[in-house]
Amino acid sequence: MPVSAPLRHEVRDGVSYVTLDRPEALNALTPALRDRLIELLAQASADRDVRAVVLTGTGRGFCAGADLSGGAGGGERVPGDVARTLRLGAQRLVAAVLDCEKPVIAAVNGTAAGLGAHLAFACDLVLAAESARFVEVFVRRGLVPDGGGAYLLPRLIGPQRTKELMFFGDAVTAADARHLGLVNRVVPDGELEKTAREWAARLATGPTRALAMAKQLVNASLDGDRAGAFAAEAAAQEINLTTRDAQEGLRAFTERRAAGFRGR
Repeated sequence: MPVSAPLRHEVRDGVSYVTLDRPEALNALTPALRDRLIELLAQASADRDVRAVVLTGTGRGFCAGADLSGGAGGGERVPGDVARTLRLGAQRLVAAVLDCEKPVIAAVNGTAAGLGAHLAFACDLVLAAESARFVEVFVRRGLVPDGGGAYLLPRLIGPQRTKELMFFGDAVTAADARHLGLVNRVVPDGELEKTAREWAARLATGPTRALAMAKQLVNASLDGDRAGAFAAEAAAQEINLTTRDAQEGLRAFTERRAAGFRGR
């Protein structure tokens, strides 16, 4: 990856600090940035000197999701293209967080939307600044939620609350996210970095392998069939992207206008 990639990374006192650094795009994930995150999570698993991971962003956004500025709605598709893209992209990122052998803290400094919200929810602990917002933005684009959303959210807050968030796409405040059970703690904006450091320091001095096994046990206890859930999600998105509403939603996003969905 180029040295100028919009991500900052350092290992300090046993903690891998990963900071998304595209503030002008609310830290939306390009394919290269997504792959770099996956690489760093794998490195954290293998590095004995890393005992915890903190993931955060710069500016007003934690992560606005996948970067669609390249025209994701255009071009001819062959059946299987969308499912493959999701499997090797968004799903692989979420799986990398879930499977990381070190505890991962999300320090949500601002807007977390779409894949960005799911990236936070996949983390083991979620700290949110008071100004943070979480948005299941897919419905606004006429899309099926992807990036593991239909797998993660029901396990965190149950199916009915998940459907409310996904069907309406309303922004959820940090306080409401805490009430729902999506966030461990809400702190003043100015205290987010300090609190994340404190939590990471505690984890970095803990029994690392025991924490890894505890994480694996807890995740497995909720995991009836993640592979099936991801496959179903990818298949649904594959079919959905043939609809006119999905194409309209993506065009409207690119053209910066309200989408006109027609139920087709």
